[in-house]
Amino acid sequence: MTAQEVRLCGLLLREHFGEVVEKVGTHLLKGGAQNLRTIIHETGISLDLVKKSLCVLVQHGACVFRSGRKGAGSPTEYQTCCDRILRILRYPRYIYTAKTLYGDTGELIIEELLQRGHMTMSGTIKTVADRLTQNMEEGRSMDYSEVSSAFFRLVETHFLQRCPPLAGAEPKDSATPAAPAPPGTPAAPVGVWNMLTHGDEGICWQVNFERFHLHFRDQAIISAVANKLDQTSSEIVRTMLRMSEVTTSPTATCTKPLSANEIFRSLPTSYNIPRPILDQYLTLLIDDPMEFVGKAGESGGGMYVVNMHRALANLARATLESVVQERFGSRSARIFRLLLRKRHLEQKQVEDFAMIPAKEAKDMLYTLLSQNLVQLQEIPKTPDYAPSRTFYLYTVNQLPTARMLLQNCYKTVANLVERRLFESKESKRLLEKSQRIEAILASLQASGAEPEQLTEVEEMITAPEKQQLEALRLHINKLDSAENQVDETIFLLESYINSTASTS
Repeated sequence: MTAQEVRLCGLLLREHFGEVVEKVGTHLLKGGAQNLRTIIHETGISLDLVKKSLCVLVQHGACVFRSGRKGAGSPTEYQTCCDRILRILRYPRYIYTAKTLYGDTGELIIEELLQRGHMTMSGTIKTVADRLTQNMEEGRSMDYSEVSSAFFRLVETHFLQRCPPLAGAEPKDSATPAAPAPPGTPAAPVGVWNMLTHGDEGICWQVNFERFHLHFRDQAIISAVANKLDQTSSEIVRTMLRMSEVTTSPTATCTKPLSANEIFRSLPTSYNIPRPILDQYLTLLIDDPMEFVGKAGESGGGMYVVNMHRALANLARATLESVVQERFGSRSARIFRLLLRKRHLEQKQVEDFAMIPAKEAKDMLYTLLSQNLVQLQEIPKTPDYAPSRTFYLYTVNQLPTARMLLQNCYKTVANLVERRLFESKESKRLLEKSQRIEAILASLQASGAEPEQLTEVEEMITAPEKQQLEALRLHINKLDSAENQVDETIFLLESYINSTASTS
């Protein structure tokens, strides 16, 4: 865990849960597992606030606890999970994906579970149905069976999962734990729902982040194929990934082999691709330098796999090249690409291959070297390492460079979050006033107030204040957008680094 990760975790905790939770969380990140007494002593926070902070962190899966290291009877120790806290950064993306796949109902289910950490199925359904009812016309209400059906689909596709039982938890007396009701199960009437015992007390559900990450990874690969080749090629890869979802391990370097016959039968009928054309597309994908698809045999018209690790490595490589181009220009990017492809080159070779004048090539290489984007390797001809008898080779080590860029991304996001917190704090009074007026307007509209009354309330915010609010909202939106874009880069780099670790 690096200093940049700890700083970003602290800012995310402060933004979502407040300064006390931030202080407790970052203290545990820096100090490791500690018991309650040590936390209170070293942070100077009261017992009550420390307990509440730990409850919040445990509720959201950001803190785990276990028996003390001295054995049975020793005080329970608490430890925060850096990776889980960093997932807060990706909340908007999880919610948007749920909306795309499962509509407004799926979006609200994921949003509620992210906001509360974990909930029972019955509690989630009631809360989401009530929220949807509020936005409907008067006299109409959301059918609980629709929400139940959406919840069931999210569980079925593993976007939601059962929370593991807490250590030392008492077993329930009920004979069998309640499972999500099938889509056709009739729902209880709204008035009866609150009075029923649903049998799922103590059985909680949470968002399965890893399943979302697999979906993001697959979408990144599909999008890259579409950009590199065409839409039909991406649809073939999408079909292969969909067919392999159940049979392929999340950490596998490639999918299980699929025959061309199976792929042909599973393609969407709307594409209407003849079999000979499919074979041509598969050959095109195999021959592409990005190596998204590989051939694993000849049976069944040919056996094909999607190369997950190579695809992620190539996506990470393209990200590194893009960063170099944006920061140092197209000529530096040309040198960087050349070193990635050729592995080791002397300065004269770089000048010749890149077709860049000697002085410019030298300056660019030294700039890249000073930023740790390029490394210099010395290969002596003799044991004395005399400069005149030593080869000096430039190279790019992709994995360490990706790790360094990942830390830079954490730093960038932390700066964006800090800026957003500062902007919100500076305009706190105006934001609170705006929220109060919006609440009054909503109340008046609900009670059927006259237009003159609504206008009078709206005029409580002056024109300069409206301009200031609009400018603030635009600025906050830009910061949010930048944060989401950097997070996409973070996800790609994290996926590549984790994939490399699983293959080694």
